[in-house]
Amino acid sequence: MPSRPRQIEFARLNLTFTVLSKRVLVRLVNEGHVRGWDDPRMPTISGLRRRGFPAEGIRDFVAMIGVGKADSIVEVQMLEHAVRDVLNRTALRRFAVLRPLKLVIENYPEGQVEEMDAVNNPEDASAGSRKLPFTRELWIEREDFMEDPPKKFFRLAPGREVRLRYAYFVTCTDVVKDADGEIVELRCTYDPATRGGDSPDGRRPKATLHWLSAEHATPAEGRLYDHLFTRPDPGAERDLFADLNPVSEEVLSGCLVEPALAEVPVGETVQFERLGYFTPDSDSTPGQLVFNRTLTLRDTWARVQAQGGSGS
Repeated sequence: MPSRPRQIEFARLNLTFTVLSKRVLVRLVNEGHVRGWDDPRMPTISGLRRRGFPAEGIRDFVAMIGVGKADSIVEVQMLEHAVRDVLNRTALRRFAVLRPLKLVIENYPEGQVEEMDAVNNPEDASAGSRKLPFTRELWIEREDFMEDPPKKFFRLAPGREVRLRYAYFVTCTDVVKDADGEIVELRCTYDPATRGGDSPDGRRPKATLHWLSAEHATPAEGRLYDHLFTRPDPGAERDLFADLNPVSEEVLSGCLVEPALAEVPVGETVQFERLGYFTPDSDSTPGQLVFNRTLTLRDTWARVQAQGGSGS
């Protein structure tokens, strides 16, 4: 006698700050609000893949939330937490500068190139290390310098010493501006005794900055992604499309990355140290690399859980 068919019912998955309705997703694509079905902001498998979400992270998220029969809304931060947890363990670390500011070390020998040992992943000793070229002219993040810093700003400022990761201590001695008063270059000195990032006399700068050799840096475009909607419950109080986030994608030209990033294949996610997780986009060409930001480093869900909250 044939067995009776079984019917298993479960609730639909809903995530905050996005929509999963196919009818709405079609409108997003057809009306040009996103780049297509595989846009990194889209909650589609192809979109998550292009964003750089690893399959393991998505599976871990599904295991976390389980299967329910009552409709509910799951915070997207839970998905991001699961993805970060995987990437923190597996992603290679690399240097990139999204908004470059030139730094010149005046007492460093002109034409000299040193190679600094950099760890590929502090969570995985088997990942080994790589060599980073270090020269007299470097690039740092523009936001890592302030001419007149507030009290709790510990990064580079006139007269202040900071550590360049894996390299030396440097002290800012002068600021170069253009005709409009825009800061275009920093002049610094370095302490040769601090190679590797430590000082024989025990000095400990309060900030450590990442950097790139100006001579060796590779140009790139960075695409920074945020939630597709501004509200956790899009359309709850007005037309859903009025809640679209106008800055869900920010495109940065003029970014710079370390040479090794030219070899990272599409589909592999790496960590840009101090900046977040990024993955090469399919729009990349040999002459113009494009990286999508997968996630920032900040994990709001983990912080909420550590404080004993529900996250809702």
